[in-house]
Amino acid sequence: MTTELERGEPDIARLASAFADPRRVRVLTALADGRALPAGRLAEEAGTAASTISNHLAVLLDHGLVAVEQQGRHRYYRLANGEVEGVLEALAALAPRTPITSLREHTRAAALRAARTCYHHLAGRAGVDLFQQFISAGWITGGDGRHHPEATRDRLSAPGKGTHYRLAPDGAAALAAWQIPAGLLSTERPLRYCVDWTEQAHHLAGPLGTAITTRLFDLGWIVRGTVPRSVRITERGHDGLAELTSVGKSS
Repeated sequence: MTTELERGEPDIARLASAFADPRRVRVLTALADGRALPAGRLAEEAGTAASTISNHLAVLLDHGLVAVEQQGRHRYYRLANGEVEGVLEALAALAPRTPITSLREHTRAAALRAARTCYHHLAGRAGVDLFQQFISAGWITGGDGRHHPEATRDRLSAPGKGTHYRLAPDGAAALAAWQIPAGLLSTERPLRYCVDWTEQAHHLAGPLGTAITTRLFDLGWIVRGTVPRSVRITERGHDGLAELTSVGKSS
């Protein structure tokens, strides 16, 4: 039996080959918001025929990038783990931008920049704005929410390490009243954040970022968009977020 020490270097090239086909990348992107989708829906997202999507799904399964589950007569696919979403974010930061040549492509790009999920927390302009609101309200301290490449080694589309954010007591109290679990509201532990690749600024990450995003979904303040990974702030959400942070500013 081969032990871990007897194994060679990670076969990055083999894994990377699964990302070499744009149709498979579109499948992974469609699954990156955490949903499980059937093959027919993934064929639509990939822009390929239903008769050929099974070949692409087989490649992704073989490379350990997706998992499949049976529900009745249907098979549903989801990302194998959160690390796959992280790879997609990292590749998005490194990859050259393709020219936008259609209204559909413009709509998709605009939706992802406006608001999307990243590791199950809120990203895009909405995530950056929310983080800035928390800082302005005095709920989060330790930084200004902006990306300073000259001062830190933080990279775009990656977890940040150069800024040491903390949750302030007022922020912990306000979020507790907003039904965020108390175990996530330590004022001693540093907060995790990501450098948003579209906005080039910080958005809240980690367990607290995920819990806040889950709460936003539960309240109906944000909803899933038609573009994979995109979300949309509802009218109730705009009003609720404005009221939430105004309480922090006035306290």
